[in-house]
Amino acid sequence: MVVRMRHTRAHTANRRSHHALKNTSLGKCEKCFKPKLAHTACLECGFYRGKIVVDKVKEVEKKQKKTKSKQGKRVK
Repeated sequence: MVVRMRHTRAHTANRRSHHALKNTSLGKCEKCFKPKLAHTACLECGFYRGKIVVDKVKEVEKKQKKTKSKQGKRVK
């Protein structure tokens, strides 16, 4: 069977011209100056646009508390 309304190679290539992958653009955090993705909170300090969005200190304390409780259960 032959396709009735076949696309030409040029038409197909024009459609596929937008399929190319793009590099991710990294910016610098205003507070710690480490690289971060655009429009996202910094993974190192938790700041976004000059405000604390993710409290990294609480996350570290929570993780330490969890590991201590796991170690306590293993000893028994």
